Amino acid sequence: MAHSLQRVLIVGPCGAGKSTFGFALAEAAGLPLFHMDRLNWKPGWIESTDEELRARLREVVAGERWIIEGTYGGTLDERLPGADTVVYLDYPIPLCFWRVLKRILTWRGRARPDMPEGCPERLDLSFLLYVARWNHGPRRRLEGRIGPYRDKMVRLCSSREAQCWLDSLARR
Repeated sequence: MAHSLQRVLIVGPCGAGKSTFGFALAEAAGLPLFHMDRLNWKPGWIESTDEELRARLREVVAGERWIIEGTYGGTLDERLPGADTVVYLDYPIPLCFWRVLKRILTWRGRARPDMPEGCPERLDLSFLLYVARWNHGPRRRLEGRIGPYRDKMVRLCSSREAQCWLDSLARR
């Protein structure tokens, strides 16, 4: 299935590697990359209001070319219709959980490249529980929202599949 790759969403569980994949895809496709976490969070881990986040999203989605990485289920209805490709990183939750723990240890006390300055990585037990319970709610909600866009979807179930898909872009 050929996708035009001008307006791409990357979704999946926390720890799947959406940001890392987004950086690689942006480089391969020459598209600007927007991180939902950067659009949502302000320094000091202050969350944007719903209105602020949606205003920022409208501006990005109005563009002709973009990659938006991040699930943020409550905003998918604003992003899905304009996307020509939805990349779903559907990775096993034990792997995602491990990657989240590794990310916390690697970046602890510093902001990751996909986060705004002033939002240092930290241990957050409620976030770890959310990741651990992904298959018992968030997965179903996400798949329900992206289901109608199946014709635009690229579902990748491992890092190897993701790398093969990225490699295939270089051969186009």
